[in-house]
Amino acid sequence: MYDLVLKGGRVIDPSQELDTTADVAFSKGKVAAVGKDLKASAKGETRDVSGKIVVPGILDLHTHIYHLGTSLGVDPVQTAKDGGSTTLIDAGSAGPGNYPGFLKHVIEPCPVRILAYLNISFAGIPYFSKTTMVGECQDIRLLDVNECRRVAAENRDTIVGIKVRVGRGAGGTSGHMPLDMAVEVADDLGLPVMCHLDHPPPSRREVLDRMRPGDVLTHCFRPFPNAPIDGAGRVRSEINEARARGIFFDVGHGAGSFGFKTGREMIDNGFYPDCISSDIHCLSIEHTMLDNMITLSKFLCLGMPLNEVIRAATVNPAKAIRRADLGTLKVGAAGDAVVLDHRKGKFEYADVLGETLVGKHRLVNAGMVVGGKWWFDGIAKPGRTR
Repeated sequence: MYDLVLKGGRVIDPSQELDTTADVAFSKGKVAAVGKDLKASAKGETRDVSGKIVVPGILDLHTHIYHLGTSLGVDPVQTAKDGGSTTLIDAGSAGPGNYPGFLKHVIEPCPVRILAYLNISFAGIPYFSKTTMVGECQDIRLLDVNECRRVAAENRDTIVGIKVRVGRGAGGTSGHMPLDMAVEVADDLGLPVMCHLDHPPPSRREVLDRMRPGDVLTHCFRPFPNAPIDGAGRVRSEINEARARGIFFDVGHGAGSFGFKTGREMIDNGFYPDCISSDIHCLSIEHTMLDNMITLSKFLCLGMPLNEVIRAATVNPAKAIRRADLGTLKVGAAGDAVVLDHRKGKFEYADVLGETLVGKHRLVNAGMVVGGKWWFDGIAKPGRTR
């Protein structure tokens, strides 16, 4: 007998190569069983999810949710509900100077799990809005490897890696130096790096050559420049070489980092992103990204198979942050799951360049299990799809 049973859904769990109709049961905050005819205890709860898809708890690998503590941060609870994400990974909103505030005021009180990449910059990402935009890595004086190392070491239960943003926008003329500093900290602590790359300099190759197996390149399906596709529509050699070395490629849609042309050509080449994430922040939430459910739906409409979309939202990001207990419905794993409604019809989407796509698919969050308990009833009528 179990505390909660989800009955009769299509269970897709790429961590176990599972795609079948089954029940999913939870006890004591953990996944307890996946099988037929599972029953809740007398005091337990049963939810009929027939006609829906049940997947492991979704991890959004790239969010900015230091809400009210940074200008770019958005509400994590609403982000979780809209995006169907049971784990939110903040991608460097906070640095060594303000991580304690992020931990106390956002991470600890939040009803869903929040983990974080610590920014190599002392202040995280402090100047990010419609009116003020200054890259935190433009001034090397703000990058203190000793402080970054200290704070990351003291918070290993919530910090999963080091974040660095390079490129003309985030780093000005600092080139690859911030990445070198982030790698030095990460090497010392045995952590992965997540690297943002915008406009050159540095180049894709300069960045990828410095990254190590297990590191994450986010914004990996950027439009030109620093796109992963060449003018002939082929995947660039340095991209294939990096994947072969074990680099994770993460979408990080955001307000400027995902184009349909790039996505279509990468998928046509058989190069699926390892992780699909939203890069939700104060600007992207009002742009064409909106939430992670929409981001996942875009990839489904571009021709990425459903099971691979789910893989890129569950077990793969869990691997990227080295958390084997997440993104899976294996017995004993964290008791998180998401119930999806896969709707068919005509849905209009847009990329960061304004190109529109009319797709046949829309994934909607129909309910969430967090810590073995039913947490959210889902979204009956999804909003905009652009």
